[in-house]
Amino acid sequence: MANMDDRGFQKAELVMFNPAAPNIQTGVNLVERDTCPNGFQLANPDKSGKKDQYDLCELAAQVQQADKFTRATAGSKLQVIAEQVRFLQEQARKVLEDARLNALVHKTNCNFKKIPGKTYYIYKMRKNPDQEFLSMISPEEWGPTGPEFVAGYRLEFDMSWTELKDLDKRGNELALINKILDTTTSDLTFNFLPSQYQASRMLEDKKGDQS
Repeated sequence: MANMDDRGFQKAELVMFNPAAPNIQTGVNLVERDTCPNGFQLANPDKSGKKDQYDLCELAAQVQQADKFTRATAGSKLQVIAEQVRFLQEQARKVLEDARLNALVHKTNCNFKKIPGKTYYIYKMRKNPDQEFLSMISPEEWGPTGPEFVAGYRLEFDMSWTELKDLDKRGNELALINKILDTTTSDLTFNFLPSQYQASRMLEDKKGDQS
């Protein structure tokens, strides 16, 4: 009767499975069973909760699938963040270029006080073409005998410069900003709080539709 337990059941031979076998998953964390919670046995453990290696394989497959979904979700979110980082890098580069241009134009030789809202023109000096000067006279006013023309800029009220070829673009941006500022709070209907990146993209799309 060595093969019988105290309940009269025949003892099964213990078989040790190879963890490297394809049907065995080592990454599944099972919950420890408690057959007598608080000292009371509610069910027969020999007739309930029986799992074989196939059930463990199915559980391992579910865990692996959940891990793939988690990685895919994290990857899509990181892709959005990477796109925002590229946008911010481009904006930072543009800010630095504009600051450098503004500093160069402000340091250009001139003999008058610059007034915001006025347009000024840069020419090369006749005696020394390597040096430039700022003038209030346009190339049309100079005529064919005037100095070599370089570029024209308008001085904005924030003391920045806008090149003549970008005046229409700057005007459209200012008109759109003024329209937003003139909108009352009651007219604003946001279902979410857009980020700076999303708001800029919305403004660009709206300008593209208007054009």
